Amino acid sequence: MSEPIAYLITFRTYGTWLHGDDRGSVDRDHNVFDTPMLEAHRGRRRSAEQRLRHPPVWLGTVQREAVRWAMEQVCVHRSWTIHALNVRSNHVHVAVSAPFPPEDVMVAFKSWSTKRLTELNLKNKGSRVWSRHGSTRYVWKPPQLAEACRYVVDGQG
Repeated sequence: MSEPIAYLITFRTYGTWLHGDDRGSVDRDHNVFDTPMLEAHRGRRRSAEQRLRHPPVWLGTVQREAVRWAMEQVCVHRSWTIHALNVRSNHVHVAVSAPFPPEDVMVAFKSWSTKRLTELNLKNKGSRVWSRHGSTRYVWKPPQLAEACRYVVDGQG
C-alpha cells in the first residue's frame, strides 16, 4: 500500500467534550473507524465531570493565535506542509502532510502549542490544555485532501 498524502487531525481542549456528552463520544473500548459513537448518558457525563482536575479549557483569540503560530512553526522546523488549519475555541482541525505517523504529528502540535501558551503566560500553571489523543484520518488521494481542507476551513459553522 502506498503512503498517505496527508492526514486530517482533530484534537480538543481539555474537558470540553466528555464521555456521555449529548454529541456522543469515543472511548478506548469503542474506537473503531466508521462505527457508532457511544450514546449520550447523563450518569457517565456527570462521572467524567467529577474526574476533571480543573475547569474545561476554552481558547480565546490570543490563545488561538498562539496555537496557530506554534503549529506553523513546528511545520517549518520539521518541513511538514499544512494544507489547512483551523484553531477553534475548543478544538483544532488540521490537514497536514508529514513523513511520520499522525499520532506523532498530533503530539508535536500539542506539545509545541502548550509550550508557546506557557511562554506567553496564556495558560494556568499546572493545567492541561489538551484532551487525551484525538482523531487521525489518513488522506490517500488529492480529491480527499481537497474535501478535508474544505471541512477544516468551511465545515465548522
